[in-house]
Amino acid sequence: MSKLFSPLKLKDVTLKNRIVISPMCQYSAIDGFANDWHLVHLGSRAVGGAGLIIQEATAVVPEGRITHADLGIWKDEQVEKLKQIVSFIHDNGSIAGIQLAHAGRKASCDLPWEGGEQLADGENSWLPVGPSPIPFKAGQVTPHELSIKEIQDIVFAFRAGAKRALDAGYKVVEIHAAHGYLLHEFFSPLSNTRTDVYGGSFENRIRLTIDIVEAIQSVWPENLPLFVRISATDWTEGGWNEEDSVQLAAVLKDKGVDLIDASSGGNVPDAKIPAGPNYQVPFADKIRNEVGIYTGAVGVIVDANQAEEILQNDKADLIFIARESLRDAYFPTHAAQILGDDVEWPNQYVRAKRETFKK
Repeated sequence: MSKLFSPLKLKDVTLKNRIVISPMCQYSAIDGFANDWHLVHLGSRAVGGAGLIIQEATAVVPEGRITHADLGIWKDEQVEKLKQIVSFIHDNGSIAGIQLAHAGRKASCDLPWEGGEQLADGENSWLPVGPSPIPFKAGQVTPHELSIKEIQDIVFAFRAGAKRALDAGYKVVEIHAAHGYLLHEFFSPLSNTRTDVYGGSFENRIRLTIDIVEAIQSVWPENLPLFVRISATDWTEGGWNEEDSVQLAAVLKDKGVDLIDASSGGNVPDAKIPAGPNYQVPFADKIRNEVGIYTGAVGVIVDANQAEEILQNDKADLIFIARESLRDAYFPTHAAQILGDDVEWPNQYVRAKRETFKK
């Protein structure tokens, strides 16, 4: 069997393979509520054979949404539909995870297919918040600088979101601390110029994320995994960088975090990012092998053999598939065929399984 289709045990959760459906916003919710689009979108990836499916960035407060159509988990009523989605994913052999998020200064944006620009007014806009009154780019709304009390309220919101996620049945929580959203904004000196306990030194700039990890751990069972997604670099001089990420990963490991989902960028609009196949894999590799923590590789991973090579060379432990999964909900099934692995199909589809899918 290939390494891509070997199981991985994380605490009391066993993933049947190393393929993770990366959180991808669908911009299809109303007032944060999931609907049948989310059920079919996520459910089809479970039928497609992924080991773990992480639900899109799910806001812990309304103003933490990227757009007005983002999913939310800030009130109990939002849990009911999520339970249905989780149940379907688990019934079809995958593990359901959720990414808890706050968009910070990059919130209050229009839908991507409507241009995606930040909205300064109108019924679908609100005032973004951030560590400092620095907009993401020129011409955008200056975010409200969070007070200590408001920061503490956000920590509590992540805790409450994790409790609701547990009630919904998710088995993995991922904290979104990447892509220029709120927690990443606190990390980077390019977006955080505070002089209090949440700014200045490295220890202060990571404090919010550590506070959130500890708050979530107060309600999240010790036997279930906790991930953190980070941007390993801002790709900009004077910003957050690889060495910072290694140092952060070591702290998170000591705090009991199970895996670092290693992405990059998103905090500076004019960063020069050399995107291409495997361009972010070195971050997962460095963190994994210098810190000794599980990592996930993500970013232009589109081929079964490419994914297998990353795992065989111990550069990461999980492969996060994003846009390729949007193109092909059955990427795991097709990857198994390419690698010569005989994997289980849903009973409803077995009559279409050909011998060419077997070794």
